[in-house]
Amino acid sequence: MRMERVDWPGDILSLVAQEASALVELLCEQNSGVLDRIFALVEPKTLDHRQSLTNTRDRVSAIVDYFKSSDRNSCRRFLAIVYQYSENIPLLLETTLVSIAGYTPGTNFNHTCETVDYSPLPYVKRPRLDHLQSYTDALKSMALQKYESVAQAVVKDIRLEDTWVYLRHRNPPRGKDRTIQPQASLDNHEGEESEHKVSVESLLKTTSRVVTLLGQAGSGKTLLVHCLGRDWAEGSFPSIHLLFLLEFRQLNLISRDLSLKELLFLFYPACDDDEEQSDAVFEFILSNPEKVCFIFDGYDEFRAKLTHPEKLESINDPNKPLPLTDLLSGLCSRRFLPDCTVLVTCRPRDVTDMFGSPGFITCELQGFDRLGVKEYAEQYFHKKGDELKKKAVNLLMNNRHLLSMSHVPGLCHICCVCMEHLFSSDGTDLQLPTSLTQIYMQILLAFLKRINGGVVSGTSPLQRYRSKIVEMSQLALKGLEESTIVFMDTDVSPELQDFGVKSGILSCVKLTREDGSSGYGFTFMHLTMQEFLAALHLMTSQNITESQLKKKLNLKTRWTTKIDPKSVFTDSLHVYVCGLAAEACKSSLVQLKGTEGTTAWVQKRQATVRNVLLGFAGSTSQTGPKIVELCRCAHETQDAKLARAIGSRPQFELRNIRLNAVDMDSLAFVTAAADQNVCLDIGGCSIDPDCLEILPSFKNVDHLIFRSRKYDDKFAEALCGILCKLQALQKLDFISGGLTDVGAAKLARALKDCPHITHLNVSDNSLKDEGITEIAETLCRLPNIVSVLMGKNSISTDGILTLVERMSACNSVQKVHVEANKDISLFFSQSSDKVCENTDLNNTEEPKNVMLKQCNINVSNVISLCNKLGGFSYITLVDLSNNSLGNKGLKKILDLLPKLGMIQEINVSENGVDMDGVVMLASALCNQKNLRKVDASENGKKKLVLWFDTSSRHNSRQLTPNVTGIHLHKKLSLTHSEIKPVYMTKLCKQLVKCENLLDIEFSHLKLSNESVEKLMLILPEMSSLQLLNLSHVDLSTNGALLLIRSLADCQRVTAVELRHQAEAFIKFVPEKAEAAICKLTEYKLCKSNVEKLSRILENCPRLSELDLSHNLLHDEGVKCFVDYLPKLKISSSVSLTGNQITQVGALHLVNSMNTCEKVVAVEVSLGVEDQSLIKFVQEHVNGKTLRLRECSFEVIHLKKLVEIVNRCPRLLTLELSSNSLHSQGLFSLLDSLVELSTIQTVKLRSNGLSSEQIEYFVKKLSSCHQHRDTRIEEPWLTGNAVASLIAKCLNLQPHIKEISVNRASINIITEGNSSPRSTFVAHPENFSPALQSISFDDCDIEGQHLAPLTLPIQKCHALQDLRFSQLKVDRKGADFFSAVIPFLRNLRNLTLDLKGAAEDEVATLMEALPKTTSFESLSLSQLVLGDHGATVLGRALQSVPNLKSINLSQCSVWTAARGQDLVRGLVQCVSLAEIRLDSVILDEEGITILAQGFSRLTSLRRLSLNKIRVVTSETFVNGTGILCLLASFKGFRQMEEIELESWRIGDSGTYELVKYIPSWTELVKLSLSDNNVTDQAGEKLLAALSHCRVLQKLQLSKNQLGQASAAKLAQVVPLLPQLSELNLSENQFGQQGSMSLCEGLMSMKALKILHLTSIGSSDLVGVASSLKHCPSIEDVSLSWNLCDDSLARTLAEILPLCTKLKRLDLEANNITTAGATVIAKCLPSCPSIEVIRLWRNPIAKEDENLKDQRLNFSSV
Repeated sequence: MRMERVDWPGDILSLVAQEASALVELLCEQNSGVLDRIFALVEPKTLDHRQSLTNTRDRVSAIVDYFKSSDRNSCRRFLAIVYQYSENIPLLLETTLVSIAGYTPGTNFNHTCETVDYSPLPYVKRPRLDHLQSYTDALKSMALQKYESVAQAVVKDIRLEDTWVYLRHRNPPRGKDRTIQPQASLDNHEGEESEHKVSVESLLKTTSRVVTLLGQAGSGKTLLVHCLGRDWAEGSFPSIHLLFLLEFRQLNLISRDLSLKELLFLFYPACDDDEEQSDAVFEFILSNPEKVCFIFDGYDEFRAKLTHPEKLESINDPNKPLPLTDLLSGLCSRRFLPDCTVLVTCRPRDVTDMFGSPGFITCELQGFDRLGVKEYAEQYFHKKGDELKKKAVNLLMNNRHLLSMSHVPGLCHICCVCMEHLFSSDGTDLQLPTSLTQIYMQILLAFLKRINGGVVSGTSPLQRYRSKIVEMSQLALKGLEESTIVFMDTDVSPELQDFGVKSGILSCVKLTREDGSSGYGFTFMHLTMQEFLAALHLMTSQNITESQLKKKLNLKTRWTTKIDPKSVFTDSLHVYVCGLAAEACKSSLVQLKGTEGTTAWVQKRQATVRNVLLGFAGSTSQTGPKIVELCRCAHETQDAKLARAIGSRPQFELRNIRLNAVDMDSLAFVTAAADQNVCLDIGGCSIDPDCLEILPSFKNVDHLIFRSRKYDDKFAEALCGILCKLQALQKLDFISGGLTDVGAAKLARALKDCPHITHLNVSDNSLKDEGITEIAETLCRLPNIVSVLMGKNSISTDGILTLVERMSACNSVQKVHVEANKDISLFFSQSSDKVCENTDLNNTEEPKNVMLKQCNINVSNVISLCNKLGGFSYITLVDLSNNSLGNKGLKKILDLLPKLGMIQEINVSENGVDMDGVVMLASALCNQKNLRKVDASENGKKKLVLWFDTSSRHNSRQLTPNVTGIHLHKKLSLTHSEIKPVYMTKLCKQLVKCENLLDIEFSHLKLSNESVEKLMLILPEMSSLQLLNLSHVDLSTNGALLLIRSLADCQRVTAVELRHQAEAFIKFVPEKAEAAICKLTEYKLCKSNVEKLSRILENCPRLSELDLSHNLLHDEGVKCFVDYLPKLKISSSVSLTGNQITQVGALHLVNSMNTCEKVVAVEVSLGVEDQSLIKFVQEHVNGKTLRLRECSFEVIHLKKLVEIVNRCPRLLTLELSSNSLHSQGLFSLLDSLVELSTIQTVKLRSNGLSSEQIEYFVKKLSSCHQHRDTRIEEPWLTGNAVASLIAKCLNLQPHIKEISVNRASINIITEGNSSPRSTFVAHPENFSPALQSISFDDCDIEGQHLAPLTLPIQKCHALQDLRFSQLKVDRKGADFFSAVIPFLRNLRNLTLDLKGAAEDEVATLMEALPKTTSFESLSLSQLVLGDHGATVLGRALQSVPNLKSINLSQCSVWTAARGQDLVRGLVQCVSLAEIRLDSVILDEEGITILAQGFSRLTSLRRLSLNKIRVVTSETFVNGTGILCLLASFKGFRQMEEIELESWRIGDSGTYELVKYIPSWTELVKLSLSDNNVTDQAGEKLLAALSHCRVLQKLQLSKNQLGQASAAKLAQVVPLLPQLSELNLSENQFGQQGSMSLCEGLMSMKALKILHLTSIGSSDLVGVASSLKHCPSIEDVSLSWNLCDDSLARTLAEILPLCTKLKRLDLEANNITTAGATVIAKCLPSCPSIEVIRLWRNPIAKEDENLKDQRLNFSSV
C-alpha cells in the first residue's frame, strides 16, 4: 500500500510558529549530527551569530525562530530533516511532519551528501499511523450507524448549536447535607449554584474536563450524546481524535474485571482483531489522553455505584484488570488518563456520584419552552393534514395540564401521540387526559391499536390483549425490582416478543456480551413505559398484597448525598401508581383485572393508595422535594380531598431543586384545593421563566418568595408579566438575587397594578440609586403597603438623600431605616387617609422615624438633609449614627433639626465628635429650652443621643408657665470617658448656667484627683443640680474623700453614696437638707484615710447614716474610727460590715457603748455574714442592746467582754448567738449575766449550751432581784429533752412566771426575788411556783414525753394559760391532761391543737375540760372530735357559762346529728365574744340552731365561719338558708372581725350583710373572699364600709368585682385611715379599674399588705408608681397580670422609696431579663427587701446582673 502525496492545506510558516515549542523540545533531545544537518540549511552569516550562543536550548530556539521567518521552501526542507533524522517524535507531531514534508513511502532519502538529497528512503514509522487512521474511521462509521439507529423516530433534525443546557457554576454541586439544612447554606450563598445557558455543542469544544449532563426521563439525553457522536464523526470537534460512546445498559452485562483496553475493544474491536492495531491505538490513548473523549450514557440505568476515588488503589498498570466500578470511577475522577474528556449522562439525583474531579462541570438539559412545544407539535403533525395539525396544536397550547407536561421533549412526543390516537378514535366527545398516567393509558391503547394495523373490533383492546398486557406488566415490574432495563431473549417468551415488537412497546436491541460475542435483547420503548406497566401490575395483580403496594409508595427526594446507597433507576413508578388510583382509571383497571367482583377490588386498591398519600399529607416532617413529589402524586390522583389535605399547610418551602412545569402545575392543583392563603417560598431552585406563567393558577398564594442569584432581570421581567394576575398576593420577596436597576424599574411598573401588596422585599440584589428610587416612587401608589426591605444593595449617600426626599412626600410612611448598604427598611401605616381627614393632626398622626446609619453623611450634607427631612409632617426620631458629622456638623444639626417640629430624639453617635462637641452640647442643654437630655460616651466619640421635650410644641394653646419653666427636668450623661481637668472646668461652667432641674451622670469614667477638685470647686454653685451619678468611676481613695467633702461644702447634699467602681452618686435637694446619708464602701481605707475621713465628717452636722462597709479597715481602722466616734454628729447608724475584723475589733465596737453616750445598740457578727452595726438615738437613751453572733470568743475575750458590759450602766438587752462558748469562760459569763442588774433580756442562741449549763443558769436566776426575760435556743431542745429540762427548771426556780417552748427554743420570764438572799429550794415538793403561763408549740413533743411535767404543773396553782400546739397525743398524753387540768383552778385559757388522738382519748380530754367560772377561752382547732367527742364537748360547754372565746376550726369529723348537739351547747355560752368554726360540717338544722343562738350572743365581737361545709337541702342551696344565717347578724353591735370566705353568698347575701355593716363602727377585719360578689353589690358593700373608720384588714379576693367597685374603693379608702391590709386578687378590674386603684393608694398611709394578683390588667405601672405614697408598705403582690418591662422600670424607680417593703411578688408576668436587670440594679438601695419572686417570667436567670440572692426565680 502506498500513500499518495498530500499538500499541507494551510500556511506552513504559521504551522512552524504553532509547533515551535514542540520542535525545540524535540531537537534538544537529539544528537549533534541531527543539529549539524539543520545548521547546514542556514546562511553562514546568520549561522555564526546563532552558534555563538553557549546554551544548546538557546541555539535551538534561535534556529527555529530563523525558519519561522524564512521562505516556504526552506521551511519545508527544515521539517524534512527533522522528520527523517530525529528519534522519538511525538505521534501528533510526527503526523503533522509527514503531511508537511510531502513525500510518500517508497521514496529514498540520500544522507551521504552535505546537501540534502530528496531521493526517497524506506519509511518505517508509517504503519502505526495507518492503524490509528483506520481505527478512527471505523469509530466514526460506528458513531454514524448508532445515530441512525437512535434517530429513526426523531421528528426533526437536532442542531446541537441550537440545543441548550444550563451550565452550573459550582464545583461540585452539593446535595442534601445530613447536618446542615439547605436553608442555612442558601441564606449564606454558600454552595449556591448559578447558571447560564450554553449550547450542547460547546460541551466538547473544550477538552480535558469531566462533564455531567443531567436530565429527567424523556429529556433527550441519549439522543443528544448520539448527536454529539454524529457531529464528531462529521468533523465538528477536531481536537478530539478518538470518541468512545458506551451505554451503561450494556455495561450492566459485564460481571468480570476488565482492563481499560479490554473494555474499549470489547465494544469497539480493532479490524479483524488486529493485535498490532489495538496496541497502536491504545498506545496513542495512553500518550495523548487529551485527544480522547469517553461518553457514558445512562448512569441512572447502572446497577452499581461508582467507587469513591479515595477507596481506589493506585493504578500504575493500565493493562491491569479492575472491577468495572473502579475502572469507570478512575476515568471520571481523573485517576488515570487525567487529561481525557469524559461526558456522563444521568438523572439529577445521581450527580453526587461524580465526586467533583478537577475540571468537573455540571449542566442540565433545558426542556422546551412554549414556542418549542408548538414547533415540535407542528412538526409532528406536519404530514397528517392541516386540519388535524391546527386542531391538535391549538388543543395542546390551550390545555394547561398538557402544555405543562410537554415542556419535557419525551413527554411532548407522548402527548402528541396521545392526541393523534384520541383524534383518530371514534366518537365526537373528546375526553382529554388530565394526568400523565392517563396519557400513558392512552399511549398503551394507541400501541395496542397497531397490532392489527389499526383495525378496530368490538371488544376493548385492554380486554382483548389482557393476558399479554398482564405478562408484559409483570416483566416490567420484575425488571424494575432487579434493576434490569435490557432483557435477554431468553427472558422474554417468543409470543411476548412478537406482541411487544408489533405493538411498539418493546424494542429489539443488539448486545455485546462480556466475552465479546453478539446477541439480541429487548427493552421497553422507554423506561417510563416500563414504569407505567409495572404500576399496572401493582394495581391489578392479585399476587401483590396491600403491604407490598404500600412499600412502593415511598416519596422520592431530589436531595441526595454521596453516602446515599444507589437506588434503582426508576423515578416515576410511585407517580403512575398514584395516577392509576384516579377515578378516571377505574374502568381500565377493571378491564385488566377481568374477574368477578373486580370493581370493588379495584376501588379498595385505589383507596389504599389514596390513604397512604393522606398519611404523607399529615406528616409535618416532609422536606420541600418530598412535598413536591406528594403534590405530583395528588395531581395524578385528581383527588380533591387529598389535595386539600396537602395544600392546607401555610407554607411550601422549596430549596435547591429544579422545578419544572409539571411540578408547578401540581403545586397549583393542591393549593387551589385547600381554599386558604399560602406562602410559596422558592430558594435556590432552577426554574424556567416559562413556568412562571403557571403562577396565576395558584389562586391562594398571598406570599411569594424568590431567593437565589439565579433569579435575575430576565426572570424578574417574566415575573412582572404575571404579577397583576395574582389576585391574592400580598407579600412579595425577591431576595438574594441578581436584580439590577433595569429589573427594578420593570418590577416597580408592575407593582402599580398590584394594589393588594402589603410587603415587598428586594434585599440582597444588585440595585443602585436609580433602581431603589424607582421602587420608592412607586410606594406612594400602593394603598395597602406596610413594609419594604431593600437592604444589601448598593446605594450612595446622594441616593439615600433622594430616598428620604421621596419618602417625605408619602403621608403613610412611618419609619425609614437605612444602615449603609446592609439594611434599607421602610414601614408604612395604613391609616394615613384617616389621619389626613382629621383636622387635629397633632393629636392623631402617628410619629415618623428616620434612621440613616453609616451613610457617610458629613457637614456638607446637613443642610440638604434637613431640608428633605422638613417634608415629613410629624417626625419624632432622627438617627444619624455612624456618619461623619464632626463638631461642625453637630452644630448645624442643633441649629436646624429641632426647628422641624416634633422631634424628640436625635442620635448622632459615632460621628467624630470630641470633648469640645460635648461642651457645646452642655451649653445647648442649658440654653435651648426644649433640649432635655444629652447622652454621650467615650468623650462623644461613641454614643451621642439628644432628647427634646415636645410638650411646648405639641399644643401651644395649653401651655402654662410651669410647663416650660424650671420644672422641666434635664440631664447630661457622659459615660466611658476620661474627663481631663480642663474639660471638667469647661463642662461645669456651662452647667452652672442651667436654670432647670438637672441630673448629671458621670458613670464608667476615669477621673483624676485634679478633675475631682475642679468638680468640687464648682459643685456648690450648681443650684439646680439634683443628682450627680458617679457609678463605676475609676476613682482613687483621695478622690472619693474629696467627694465626701461635699457634705460639708454644700448644704443641699442629702446623700453621698460611693461604691468603688460600682454604683455611686450624690443627691441634692432644692433647699438645705435636714439630714444626709454617707456611704463609702469597697475602698481600701488605711488608718490615715480613716482619720482624714473622720475629720471631714466632723464638719457634717446633718449626718444621719454612715456606711463604711467592705473597706478592709481591720481591727486598727475600726479602733481609730471608734475613737473619733464621739466627735461625729450621727443621728441614726454606722455600718462597718465586711471589714475583716477579729474578736479584738468586735470588742472595740462593743466598747463604743461606753465611750459614746448616743450609741444605743451594737451588732457584731464575725461569721460568713461579717456584719458590724452601731445605732444611735437623738433623744435621751433609756437602754442599750448588744448583739454578738459567731464571735467565737476565747476566755480572754469573754473576760474583756464582761468587763466592758459591767461598765455599761444602761444595758437592757444582751444577745449572744452561735458563739461556741468555752466552759471555763462560760460559767463566769453566766454568773456575770445574773449579777448585772441592768440586763432585762438575755438571748442565748445556738451557743452550744448543755442541759446542765442551762439548769445552772436558771438556778442562778433565782438570786436575781428584778424581772428577767431569758430566751435560750439550741437545736437539741425538742421532744423529751425539752420536756425534762422544763420540769427541772420548774423545780429549781420558783420565780418563773412564764415559759414558752417554740420549736428549738425556750423563753423563760422570771419575777424579781424580793429576798435579799438567793432562794434555794431544799424541798421542792413543798413550794407553789409562780408560773402563770406555759406553752409548747411545734417542738416534736409526744404524749409519752409529758410524764416528767405532771407533778411540776400540778403544783402551779396560779397557772392561767396552758397551750399545747402540734402535739401528737396518745393514751399517755390524754392521761397527762386528765391528771393536770383538775389541779389548775385558776386556768383561764386552754389551747389543745392536738393531732393523732383516738376517739376514746378525745372523749377523755373533753371530760377533763375545766368547769370553773374563771375559764374563758378554749381552742381545739384541728382536733378530730368525732361523734362521741362532739357530744361530750356539747355537754361540757353548758358548764362554762363565762366562756368568752372558742375555736373549733377544722375539728369536724362528726355526723350532722352530733354536730347539732355541739352547736346547742355552744350557743348556751352567752358570754362568747369570739367564735371560730372554720371548715366545720353542719347540716341545715345545725345552721338554724346556730342562727337562733346568734340572736342571744350580743357580746360577740369576732366571728370566723370560713369555708364552712353545709350538708344542704334544696332550700339552702337556693340561698334561703344563707340569708337566714346572715339575718341573724342583726343583733351584733360590737363586731370587730367577721370572716365568711367561700360562702358563695352572691349579691343577695351581700345586700343582706350591707344592712348591718354601717352599725359595726368598731369593725377591724372583714373577709368575704370567694363569694361571687359582682360589681353592683360590690359598690354597695364598699359604700357601707365607709362607716367602719377603724377597719384595718379587707379581703375581697376571688369575686367578680370590676371597674365600678374599684372607683368606689378609691372614694372610700380616704375614710379608712387605719387600713393596713387589702387583698383584691382574682377580680377583673381592667385597666380603668387599676387606674382607680391608683387614686385610692395615694391616701393609704397605713397600708402594709397589698395583693393584686390576676386583676385583669397588664398595665399596672400606675399602681406601682402609687406605692411611693404608701410609707408603711411591706408586702406587695402583682403576680399573674402579664405586665411587661415597663412595670419593672417603674418599680426600680419607686422601690428605694419604699423603705419598709420586705416582699414583692411578680410571678407570671412578661418581665424579661432586661426588666429584671433594672430591678436588680436598684436593690442596693433597698436594704429592707427580703425577696422578690420572679417565677414564670421570660428571664435568663443565669445572667450576671441577676446574682442578688433576694431575686427568686423558682420554687426550689
